[in-house]
Amino acid sequence: MQLQNGKERARNSTSSLVPSASPPNASAVGGATSSTYFGHDREEVTRILIQALSDLGYSHAAESVSHHSGFALESQPVSDFRQAVLGGDWAEAEHLLLGAATAGTASSGSGVAANVPGLVLLPDADRSLMRFWIRQQKYLELLEQRETAKALSVLRTELAPLYQDTQKLHFLSSLLMCQSPGDIKKTADWDGAFGQSRQLLLSDLSRFISPSVMLPEHRLAVLLEQVKNYQVSGCVFHTSSTSPSLYADHYCDKSNFPSQVMCELHDGAGDVWQVRFSHDGKRLASCGAGHYVIIWEVPTFKVLLKLDGHVTGVGDISWSPNDTMLVSCGRDNQARIWDTRTGLLLRLFERFDEPVSSCVWATDGLSIVLGSFDKDRALCQWNLAGERLFTWTKKHRTEGLALSPNGQWLVAMDDNKLLHVYNFVTRELEYELELKCRAMSVTISEDSQFMLVNRQDGEIHLYNIALRGTLMRKFVGGTGGDCVIRSAFGGADESFVISGSDDGKLNIWHKNIGVRLFMLDAHKPRCNAVSWSPTDACMFATCGDDKKIKIWSNSERVRQYEMDVARNGVGPRSTGNGYLVDI
Repeated sequence: MQLQNGKERARNSTSSLVPSASPPNASAVGGATSSTYFGHDREEVTRILIQALSDLGYSHAAESVSHHSGFALESQPVSDFRQAVLGGDWAEAEHLLLGAATAGTASSGSGVAANVPGLVLLPDADRSLMRFWIRQQKYLELLEQRETAKALSVLRTELAPLYQDTQKLHFLSSLLMCQSPGDIKKTADWDGAFGQSRQLLLSDLSRFISPSVMLPEHRLAVLLEQVKNYQVSGCVFHTSSTSPSLYADHYCDKSNFPSQVMCELHDGAGDVWQVRFSHDGKRLASCGAGHYVIIWEVPTFKVLLKLDGHVTGVGDISWSPNDTMLVSCGRDNQARIWDTRTGLLLRLFERFDEPVSSCVWATDGLSIVLGSFDKDRALCQWNLAGERLFTWTKKHRTEGLALSPNGQWLVAMDDNKLLHVYNFVTRELEYELELKCRAMSVTISEDSQFMLVNRQDGEIHLYNIALRGTLMRKFVGGTGGDCVIRSAFGGADESFVISGSDDGKLNIWHKNIGVRLFMLDAHKPRCNAVSWSPTDACMFATCGDDKKIKIWSNSERVRQYEMDVARNGVGPRSTGNGYLVDI
């Protein structure tokens, strides 16, 4: 159990600047000035600048701005509270907290200008929880100092009366058994009184304090990041993976967008159903009607391995988190795990009664989840030794599945127009999402917040997973049918939705705007699947029923690739650069 109150570790504390010669609400020195700065409140802008200068290490400049403007970064009570927490004066910290007003009351005012004689808390502030956090820090520091008797007294008389979470209190009491300060820090995931723990405590406490008297940490940096994100979200052809400059508005030229075929790879064994880039972007795996999986080198696209073992078509593949293994599942009712460096078969799983439809890796790389048409083993977790660890359901077939990158959500499609969303950690069913049309495939975004569902009618729906499947957007224009069509998130910051189509077209939409940017001729008669490189915003792969894999990029990259092939003789047309591993 972790004891950090917040999720992010603060690295720098912000100085408290309280001018002694001028009141906090004094007019700017040097004469009358406007109360606004280009439409923004002058005091707010100035205080944010003072904080930013302190964050940047320009303390003298921050003091100068505070002095000349007459605006304080914080009121004296806030400064006292900050120093009490950072200095370990727990009695003073609680005293100041006890006298705090609540924002919106007559005594709280609206900001530093009100000169409130105490802290101002937000209306939803949990005072008991704030006191618990303070006393928890006090308790841990006493344990660190080996003041066990005093720590026990704090636990019994100060912490226990405030908190009803018996599991948390039991964990805190178990720390009394630690043999050394190092054991305490490791067990509690806490770095001690002289680490960042007090600053982290202050950060968490500040979330309950009105921003009018205590600015949120690094406020200017947060605002600038929001500006960047807003500009990126509206960049129609966003291809830059670097952070936008603050000097100019962000813009990506359409010519840099990958919309041209750079090269074609020929499977030679039949329709290609699936393509997936490795996590490091250095390899591409493909599978389909042929009985083997091909691994291609990126960016030369030479054949590295042909993994031959299935006796019929291979429907799905998945790279392990570290890309050293790959699982394949086939129409031959079996799943296999391969070593992607040597091509050797590592594990052949027990034969199912019906085809294995889909596969994903657990985030720790120690187990996989297989979906199958076999109802007795429709959705199961397996270890790498081939042992079944858990079965979620025996009520329906599983036609497709996806696991979120953070390891929290497991989404399974059945054959009855239902999506089943499980908590992968607890293995409990969170909710079911009823669809009006049969789902053909599902994929989850890199931030684990959203899922794309391809439907039989050709539409693609974007759902918020955490909000119990709230429909966020529909992407229309593709065609559907009875065959599996796959879509994907992709591009810089996953700004785009890309999908195959039953009519052989390739469709690309802007994820946030919802506008279709491209409809390109891709494969005939059908474009089955797509995969955008996770490390190259200007490259993606498609595959189809024409037995081809196509690699797409922008015009400049296409010209450069053709020049490299002509000059060096490298590329997918070269022969003798791969080998077949026959199991």
